[in-house]
Amino acid sequence: QVQLVESGGGSVQPGGSLRLSCTLSGRSFTINGMNWHRQAPGKRRELVAATTRGGATNYLDSVKGRFTISRDNAKNTVYLQMDSLKPEDTAVYYCEADFLYYNDYGAPVAQRSWGQGTQVTVSS
Repeated sequence: QVQLVESGGGSVQPGGSLRLSCTLSGRSFTINGMNWHRQAPGKRRELVAATTRGGATNYLDSVKGRFTISRDNAKNTVYLQMDSLKPEDTAVYYCEADFLYYNDYGAPVAQRSWGQGTQVTVSS
């Protein structure tokens, strides 16, 4: 069974830093996109940062220059380094992975999985 497990959330004061990590495990696969989303209370889920297998990245305008997404393909892990945090960054953060694996019949299967979410709270 494929699992996407997140860690690293918590509470921090404005201006502080947190590092989130997310690891995909369970079988042999090729991971393409690995992304971070967030959802604040009463708001829609939004894409915060995205990265391709080749290392290209893209960010939500409001986090550019403060957040950094990176990945370790050997460990099937994506990270989100969050610096200069602001109260408006408070949300549940979710990782998402798009990957390909071969089923028992040898056929390729494309799948998307989501992490369980981790709370990030920025408050003084």
